[in-house]
Amino acid sequence: MRVIYFIPLSLLLFSFRPVSLSDSIPKVSKQKKYELWYATPAPNRGADYKAQISGRGFPWDADWENLSLPLGNGYLGANIFGRTDQERIQLTENSLSNKGLWGIGSLTNFAEMLVDFGHKDPMNYRRSLSLNEAISYVSYQHENVIYNRQYFASYPDKVLVLHLTASQSGTISFTIKPSIPFLKNSDTMALKDDGRTGHVIASEDQISFFGNMQFYNINYEGQCKVIAYGGRKTFTNDNNNENGFVKVEGADSAMIIVALGTNYELKSSVFTEKDHLKKLDGNNNPRARVTEIINNAAFKSYAQLKSNHLKDYQKYFSRVTLDLGGMPSLKATDVLLADYKNGIINHFLEELYFQYGRYLLISSSRKGTLPSNLQGIWSQYDVSPWTSGYWHNINVQMNYWPAFNTNLAEMFTAYSDYNLAFRDAASANADNYIKKANPSQYDSVKYANGWAIGTGASPYAIHSPGSHSGPGTGGFTAKLFWDRYDFTRDKNVLKQIDYPAIFSMAKFLSKVVKEKNGLLLTDPSASPEQKVNNKNYETIGCAFDQQMIYENHHDVLKAAKILGDSAAFVSTINQQINQLDPVQVGWSGQIKEYREEKKYGEIGEYTHRHISQLVGLYPGTVINSSTPAWMDAAKVTLNERGDLSKGWAMAHRMNAWARLKDGNRSYKLFQTLLQKGTYDNLWDSHPPFQIDGNFGGTAGVAEMLLQSHEDCIEPLPALPAAWDRGLFKGLVARGNFEVSLEWTHAAAKNIFIHSRSGGDCKIKYNGIGKSVVKNNKGELVNYKKISENSISFSTKRGDRFIISSIPVNTTIQAPIRLSLVEKDDNVFSLSWDTVQGAVYYNIYRAIESAPTYELIKLNCKNSTVELPLKDLLQKERCTFRVTAVNKDGIESEGRLIYWVNKSLNK
Repeated sequence: MRVIYFIPLSLLLFSFRPVSLSDSIPKVSKQKKYELWYATPAPNRGADYKAQISGRGFPWDADWENLSLPLGNGYLGANIFGRTDQERIQLTENSLSNKGLWGIGSLTNFAEMLVDFGHKDPMNYRRSLSLNEAISYVSYQHENVIYNRQYFASYPDKVLVLHLTASQSGTISFTIKPSIPFLKNSDTMALKDDGRTGHVIASEDQISFFGNMQFYNINYEGQCKVIAYGGRKTFTNDNNNENGFVKVEGADSAMIIVALGTNYELKSSVFTEKDHLKKLDGNNNPRARVTEIINNAAFKSYAQLKSNHLKDYQKYFSRVTLDLGGMPSLKATDVLLADYKNGIINHFLEELYFQYGRYLLISSSRKGTLPSNLQGIWSQYDVSPWTSGYWHNINVQMNYWPAFNTNLAEMFTAYSDYNLAFRDAASANADNYIKKANPSQYDSVKYANGWAIGTGASPYAIHSPGSHSGPGTGGFTAKLFWDRYDFTRDKNVLKQIDYPAIFSMAKFLSKVVKEKNGLLLTDPSASPEQKVNNKNYETIGCAFDQQMIYENHHDVLKAAKILGDSAAFVSTINQQINQLDPVQVGWSGQIKEYREEKKYGEIGEYTHRHISQLVGLYPGTVINSSTPAWMDAAKVTLNERGDLSKGWAMAHRMNAWARLKDGNRSYKLFQTLLQKGTYDNLWDSHPPFQIDGNFGGTAGVAEMLLQSHEDCIEPLPALPAAWDRGLFKGLVARGNFEVSLEWTHAAAKNIFIHSRSGGDCKIKYNGIGKSVVKNNKGELVNYKKISENSISFSTKRGDRFIISSIPVNTTIQAPIRLSLVEKDDNVFSLSWDTVQGAVYYNIYRAIESAPTYELIKLNCKNSTVELPLKDLLQKERCTFRVTAVNKDGIESEGRLIYWVNKSLNK
């Protein structure tokens, strides 16, 4: 049963308006009001409520992971609990690491700030996180006084701000008590040689909390400025300078400003220095820098700080509008999510989740800061789950999947700078790897072997490729650099940063392959985290490595052509690429994970969380519409792998189904991600919390609505039936085209194009060959009709266009219940059920691992046909594909059936 809620018109901040050619975008008033809100504070059930996850020793605190609200500015992260008796503000800074696990350090809790208000049993309570503003609000009534708080993390001012007001003057009183968790002598999970010292010292209007993290010799400092308007302030310190606090009584309003810092500097020596105690040698104590930040902010009024914050944040967040027909709900977010999990589907929650991912990326990855890690920029733990590291076999890549297509390319700068800083260490990785794995290819000249990255990384160390994940991990990472260029078309950045990154990676990858029977195969090779007999499985030429090497080689060749690079090594890449054999199809019709695999699932975990054999489908491009047999094989792999998995893994599957143009299946994964992999604060549940699922889910929504990886813009490529009408504004296609679109009854009404770099604009959409294209002046634009479903036209930087009058094409159902019978006289009998409306049928086949189908029967009038077997007798396998064609010449999707040569495969 669907429940209908009537919403006051004042809440509906979004509406369709008539199209205007003056700006060539759908005319809307504002973005909808997107907020997470709750009717109760995040609870404080304490240590007894904590549990261990999966027996791996990772702590889990439901109060923090499930219900706190995250704020961030790249420089710091804060989790807001919204309590009225004793507020908890948990603080994180991404460079504060202890020894952790796996030799790379672990992000750790920076500080806890407790603010005692003493307000119990509040009335009319509400707390929220406004995504439109990146501001958290708390409001409630206590003893006839209405109290309001506003929290935000400002990137331009580098501070966290808390503003306190009340409906009556002289009623704001509180005590603020920062504390440093997990001190050396406390009962913690800290490792033996991993101590932490700390002091908390208060003065008249400020509290400093500072100390040293032993393992990396990190000096850290936090400062909290307490500004009260009216009333009285006092401060207290204990004899050990560990528990200083400031007390405010009877103020009219107050502002609390927080700044954090360490002596960490992002530079090459941090990664190349072997002695963990010397990685930060020579770096200045952070006190002077933190003091300058806090003092500069304190000179500004709350209005100025808020204005600076909003101006900075909203220029990014407001770029993209999405309307799926959802209505802002009167229900709290946790109730809305609970309804969704119980099958009451609300498209507004889907929009909210999409925009939340964009919010989290802006909040955790900014220029001049460390990039977003496995938990973004938020951790309350001593040793964070999986260290909150930068895991390069999918997780860190997934963090940046939504950066480019949801119009947030600037957020990638943080990772790009981080990557450049560890490049010398990565070059040493490459040298050592080639010496060991393929010594004949080793070159002693510095940087001649490129750079290599393994799975694990942190602000202090990086891993090398190994049995956990193969050398393709580097190609997987370098893909981000090509994508940045492809979406932004910034040739200067390509020349200075992106091309050197992929070119140098190609040097490494060109040396990890060895010739075997005319092919170049990675040796050794490993598909991420797949195990056999509880050991990482090593092989030769697995799909993950081969596909990522192919992708990187392909990207290098495209970039070299753009930049006119005729280096001899480019010729080497050009020679190698055709020997990489990146995709193989197995007896089950699946994309094989391993070359030695026959049927699906013979090697490794059948429903493994990773779908590493499909990285060439997404985020790669080697499996695409021009390789339809591989596309069909990818569907087999995904079906066998299963939908239900870890949160991030469901997000990857969601993107993969979108690339396969199956909107309904992609949408099913999106629903499953919300229903099975999402906490009440909409954080992704691995479990425990991992942020990559949020980013992957946001990227998946964009991928359903707009694709551009096949050298054209493809609007609504995977539109699910559930999204019958809607609008998006500001998504970005490769070529740096900003695209906006309205659709009704699942068909595009108008497509709006803003060419931000110029160049040819090619668009693929059913029926677009009969559409009308006008420029910003309302003038008709002559376009080249490539086919009934594809057009192109030239553009200049800044041009805007509207495409309208797009006819709606009919569709036809695909054949079902295929049957293949092998007869004694070396022929097949292939049959299927008759399709209503079909004029004839076409029959195709793909032999062995062929990427495309060959048409073997055209204009079949009957639903049974005989096919010769003779030319397949020396082949291992074949996929047959049958389609139906209607009177308008529209061809259905294909249905498949597989043949395996039993005489060769005993």
